Amino acid sequence: MVLNDTKIRKAALADKDYKLADEKGLYLLVRPTGGKLWRLKYRIAGKEKLLALGSYPDISLATARELRDEARKKIATGIDPMQEKRQAAQAEKAKVAHTFESVAREWHGLNKDRWVPVHQNDVIHSLERDVFPKLGPMPIADITAGDVLDVLRKVERRGSIETAKRLRQRISGVFVLAISQHLAKDNPAAMLEHALLPKKKAKKQPAVVDLTELRKLLTVTEASGAYPVTLLASRFLALTAQRPGTVRRAEWADMRGIDWDSDDAAPDAIWHIPAEQMKLSAERKDEAEFDHIVPLAPQAVDVLRAARVLSGRGALVFPGQRHAHIPLSENGIGYLYNRAGWHRKHVPHGWRAAFSTIMNERAKEAGIADDRAVIDLMLAHMPANKVESAYNRAQFMPRRRAIAIEWADLLMEGMAPASDLLPGRRRR
Repeated sequence: MVLNDTKIRKAALADKDYKLADEKGLYLLVRPTGGKLWRLKYRIAGKEKLLALGSYPDISLATARELRDEARKKIATGIDPMQEKRQAAQAEKAKVAHTFESVAREWHGLNKDRWVPVHQNDVIHSLERDVFPKLGPMPIADITAGDVLDVLRKVERRGSIETAKRLRQRISGVFVLAISQHLAKDNPAAMLEHALLPKKKAKKQPAVVDLTELRKLLTVTEASGAYPVTLLASRFLALTAQRPGTVRRAEWADMRGIDWDSDDAAPDAIWHIPAEQMKLSAERKDEAEFDHIVPLAPQAVDVLRAARVLSGRGALVFPGQRHAHIPLSENGIGYLYNRAGWHRKHVPHGWRAAFSTIMNERAKEAGIADDRAVIDLMLAHMPANKVESAYNRAQFMPRRRAIAIEWADLLMEGMAPASDLLPGRRRR
């Protein structure tokens, strides 16, 4: 006789378990403690099995019958509902164990040997700062495109448009690994490539292009008593005219042709910047042909010798004040200039415009037509293909070094030696 709610409610307690049968294998197990548990007895592959369907009254009679019917349909097609339930529980347990942060750290560990140390740190710190607080503890299989977009929008709102784009690429890389390990089914970050804000239209960077004013800028800032590494980075930036971010991330391993145990002029000194640190397309960042070679004037080598006193034991030439493995603050040099009175007159990136303007004008006056192309190469304005890039890099190196020395001689005229920027040294 089939069950009804009245029979179930009035079921008396006994000294031991007993069953109240319904139909088609469904019954209610009544425990001496008062518990009432739904069970389904079934056979599959010649074996009798028992499936737990929940407890009464949490699972009503009607719901228990629905669950029974669903299970019987699976049994009819050869699916064992108990085994399926066990596998689902295991999958849920694995899903909880594989959080975004755990997979992201594995992804970073697998890829970091392809990156220079500074980039290794930049990648993991960006995830720790902007992504892990929200996505870190979430099972990676549960993360949606909306979850990822929330993280990226927060970064965009603080004005870091390019950082948001880089983070999307890094999150996407984590999901590629997760999919390969069957921890996620799709890549929500890949869907968002065109959902982010477009790159801001480049504004003209304010730059002083008068040599006298540029020397004054250096003199005033270098007498400010600021953090010595910032002062040295500022001077090195001025002498090399490279991008501020590239200077901040410069590593000792990339400074070549310098004997640190002697005081020679290092006439062949270069700064070999890996392509992955340059402002290039993703494809070019993997090509050694697009590494950028910066010939170093003696004055730039002097800056490095001074910096080595402060940071020579670490990987970075210009580390921040708190951590030797983290580069100088992105805004450190800019704040230095602002405090010294050059706010909206000259920014760190302005050294590139100053170098280009002054040296192109001098080349024009001297009738050296080829210098414009050489100066563009010195600023890492890359040609379209890697063969041309490699050819130009070798072909024009003597002239590039001559221009670097001429620029350094002009800029450093009357300036104190770089060693005067060290702590406790007398500055002009």
